[in-house]
Amino acid sequence: MLRIITLNLNGIRSAASKGFFKWLARSRADVVCVQELKAQATDLTREMLTPGGFHGYFHHAEKKGYSGVGLYCKRAPDKVIEGIGIPDIDSEGRYLRADFGGLSVISVYLPSGSSGEERQRVKFRFMDRFFPHLAKLVKSGRDIILCGDWNIAHREIDLKNWRSNRKNSGFLPEERAWLTQVFDELGWNDVFRRLDPRPEQYTWWSNRGRAWEKNVGWRIDYHVATPGVAGTARRASIYKERRFSDHAPLTIDYDWNF
Repeated sequence: MLRIITLNLNGIRSAASKGFFKWLARSRADVVCVQELKAQATDLTREMLTPGGFHGYFHHAEKKGYSGVGLYCKRAPDKVIEGIGIPDIDSEGRYLRADFGGLSVISVYLPSGSSGEERQRVKFRFMDRFFPHLAKLVKSGRDIILCGDWNIAHREIDLKNWRSNRKNSGFLPEERAWLTQVFDELGWNDVFRRLDPRPEQYTWWSNRGRAWEKNVGWRIDYHVATPGVAGTARRASIYKERRFSDHAPLTIDYDWNF
């Protein structure tokens, strides 16, 4: 069995102070994808670099205190690839890939457009250029799982207040249509939804208005996989007993020989 966890940390130092690494040691995970490190290499402690027997790999943003993704792997990968080869995207530390034989696990963090029109334009431009990369990955013939914060709720079931958010970043018609193309045209699978069709299954909650307490959330964190490995997914869970971030860890177990 292969256990993969994804979590937007909203700051690795903040998550560490809230007990994330103690929880990680008990998680029985094989690979953990993390996003929004908000830290540079020099900021990482030994606990953050190699927690509990994991090998840690990171793609930091050039801007301090911003973005960044990481992978924690119980088994050392055969190869690690930083970025997708587009300088302005890679400078924000949004993509890190680890290869294990014929399987690739990727930690990915799509931009947010919620801070204003300029960042929304950056998000759309990212999506335009990321789509061909996703198509290329599918055509590679590898089994691939992309885990991370995609900053898009795909369908009405994926956020509590969908009616009032139809004109807001993260639930714009253009964003949702793009994600539909990723699934329907390119053939990627939304693994969580293969396993759990229930409403009110969220992974992010605003820090305003008692959203966590009332479960007024969004499902914007995904395992997006090629069909072969997606079909081996057996169990999915969203961990909400403790909070390490404004996101919750999303765990999926695959019947996969790792």
